[in-house]
Amino acid sequence: MIQTLSIIIPAYNEERTIHLILNKVKEVQLINNIAKEVVIVNDCSSDNTIQKVNAYIQENQLEGVIKVFSHEKNKGKGAAIHTGIQMATGDVIVIQDADLEYDPNEFNILLKPMTDGFADVVYGSRFMGGNPHRILFFWHSLGNKTLTFLSNALTNLNLTDMETCYKMFRADIIKGVKLQEKRFGFEPEVTAKIAKIKGIRIYEVGISYYGRTYEEGKKIGWKDGFRAIYCILKYGLFS
Repeated sequence: MIQTLSIIIPAYNEERTIHLILNKVKEVQLINNIAKEVVIVNDCSSDNTIQKVNAYIQENQLEGVIKVFSHEKNKGKGAAIHTGIQMATGDVIVIQDADLEYDPNEFNILLKPMTDGFADVVYGSRFMGGNPHRILFFWHSLGNKTLTFLSNALTNLNLTDMETCYKMFRADIIKGVKLQEKRFGFEPEVTAKIAKIKGIRIYEVGISYYGRTYEEGKKIGWKDGFRAIYCILKYGLFS
C-alpha cells in the first residue's frame, strides 16, 4: 500500500519559478489520500533559489513536508537526483523539475498503475495521449525520439519518451539501483539499469508538456545529446 509519495525537485538557479511549482505541488490532491513529501536538492545555485525556498516553507508552515538539501558545489541534475533518492522516505518516488514544463496535477495519472497493483515504474510520455503540448523545436523533438529509439534498441523496451522528466519509481527499487551519471546522462542510465531488473513492470502514460525555450531558461543542449548517446551505449551494451 502506498502511503507517501516523495517528490524530488532538483533546483539550480530557479528563483523565478520555484515558488510557482511549489504552489502546484502543494495544491494537488493525491488519490487514495496518499501523503506528499517534497525533497528539494539545491545544486549550489548562484541566485536566490535557496532563500526563496526557505521563505516559502516558513510562509506556508510546511516544515517537515518540504525538506531541503544543498550541494556545496554544482554537481549537475543527475547528482541532485541521486541525493534526492537517498534522502527520500516515501514508498514511491517521482522526479519533478523546478520549472513549469511539467504539471504536478498529473502525478495521479502516473500513480494509478501503481495503486492498481500493475506497475513498479511509470514513465510520463510527452509524445502520447491527448493532453496539451507546447509546440517548440523540430530538431529537439527529433533528437528526443532518436535517443528513445536507440535506448529501446538496447533495452528491448518500447518507450515513446525515454528522456521525460516524469519518472516514478517504487522507492525500494530505485534505491537499489547504483547510479553514476551526474548530469543529463541520468535518463538513459536509469532506463538501461531498471530494464535489466528481472520481472520489472514498466508502464507509460501520456502527460502534458509546457516546454520552455532557451531564452526562458531551458538548460539542455546538443552536448547533452551526445552524452546521452554515450550513456545509452555504455549502460546498454557494457553495464
